[in-house]
Amino acid sequence: MGWPARSSAAVDLITFLIQCLNSLQYGLLLFLVASGLTLIFGIMGVINLAHGSFYMIGAYMAYALAPIVGATFGGGFFATLLVGLVLAVIAGYVLEWAFFSFLYEREHLQQVLMTYGLILVFEELRSMLVGDDVHGVQPPSILSGTLPLSDLMTYPVYRLFISAVCLMLALGMYLVFTRTRLGMMIRAGSTNREMVQSLGIDIKFLYRVVFAAGMAVAVFAGMIAAPVSSVYPGMGNTVLIICFVVVVIGGIGSIRGALLAALLIGFVDTFGKVLVPQASGVLVYVMMALILLWKPSGLFKAG
Repeated sequence: MGWPARSSAAVDLITFLIQCLNSLQYGLLLFLVASGLTLIFGIMGVINLAHGSFYMIGAYMAYALAPIVGATFGGGFFATLLVGLVLAVIAGYVLEWAFFSFLYEREHLQQVLMTYGLILVFEELRSMLVGDDVHGVQPPSILSGTLPLSDLMTYPVYRLFISAVCLMLALGMYLVFTRTRLGMMIRAGSTNREMVQSLGIDIKFLYRVVFAAGMAVAVFAGMIAAPVSSVYPGMGNTVLIICFVVVVIGGIGSIRGALLAALLIGFVDTFGKVLVPQASGVLVYVMMALILLWKPSGLFKAG
């Protein structure tokens, strides 16, 4: 009679491990999207409601660019990622120059109206170019296998790939912001724009670089998330709400705060759906309220 009990305990442990891996993967992917938002919102002072659309654009890029890149360059998923990143950087630079550069001195209401208008434009362009159907994206064959965790349970290798990539990007962003001259200028520009300009630094170019990087990160997150989720209209709106929660909990403009907040949200959301599915939809917002009661400005200061 002792063997079934040990077997059940082992299964429970494996299930717990799988949920931990799921929460880590979701939290890190959420951080990847939210880090771009916290850069734009916290450093440039622009409330960018269109940031979720960047994530959606990335997902649709993974779906629509793959056959084009394959036919043109003979490449697969990773070549599509590279092409998508280049296009995202160019698009971000152009968008900042054409629209966002006029919003820095405007009131938040005008920023909200402008960026909401961009959401409508992106949704209409998406409908015209790829239609309104739901699509799936296949992971690269080299990452399509599973890792055995027990005799009965496995875990997708591609999800581990997502977690590893997000961790490397998080480390890269931390090093850029804390160890490089560019990071020093970005942090200084977020604190005192006029002082940075008086030192001879082109703040307009700096902001364009920040915006292009923020958009590229969100697009990249959408591209790598596409194989584990459906690609569908309006998918950016859902991720936008939770990303604002990440930014508020972590502290506006704080990269490490966004990382910690995203991991907390991933843990609460994943285990909430398993343990209390009826209340899982509100647990994240309850956690946000409790944290803001404790620290109204978020977990960390900008930087």
